[in-house]
Amino acid sequence: MRHWPVQDAKARFSEMLDACAAEGAQLVTKRGVEAAVLVPVDEWKRLNARSRPTLKELLLQDEGRGDLGIPNRGNGRRRPMPSL
Repeated sequence: MRHWPVQDAKARFSEMLDACAAEGAQLVTKRGVEAAVLVPVDEWKRLNARSRPTLKELLLQDEGRGDLGIPNRGNGRRRPMPSL
């Protein structure tokens, strides 16, 4: 993985994009600290697909899917039924 200072990445973005397509992921640093990674679209799609569980996996999980957060009904006054 090649390292690109942010100034070089901005000035030579097209070259960085070509390097990403040819060599794989490219790391962008800002003041010497890793800031971002440019990855080929195929790798991004593969990683994104792996991070999302399928519907089958979700339905077969043991743990609950979270609270619905439905508030309790209050004891407030209700409107009277209209007479016909």
